[in-house]
Amino acid sequence: MNYIVIAFQIIVGLSILNVWLLQGKKPTKWRGGNATTITEEFKEYGLSTTLMYIVGVIKVILAILLIAAIWYPVLKQPAALGLAALLLGSVAMHIKIKDPLFKSFPAALFLVMCLVIAFA
Repeated sequence: MNYIVIAFQIIVGLSILNVWLLQGKKPTKWRGGNATTITEEFKEYGLSTTLMYIVGVIKVILAILLIAAIWYPVLKQPAALGLAALLLGSVAMHIKIKDPLFKSFPAALFLVMCLVIAFA
């Protein structure tokens, strides 16, 4: 089970970093509403650009901590639970704007993975 948890930490951590640091200005089929960037996505949700930056910084920090937790296990549960809370918010925003269910799949999957990481 330990190897699965470590794999989940790497997958979730690198995926969050990819979305926020590399793919933020690129369109994907997972973006909420008709958004093509993270900025547009937050606008679709009715959220401010300031909140987008706050969420982004927190997600990047927690993703780094989740990866660092491979070597410093004390970080694992707080990082995983913090990301789980933010990912729950992502799923809720997709539901709020009545996105098709498939658009919330990555957030829901990473939410489940974070819960496994936190409680395994």
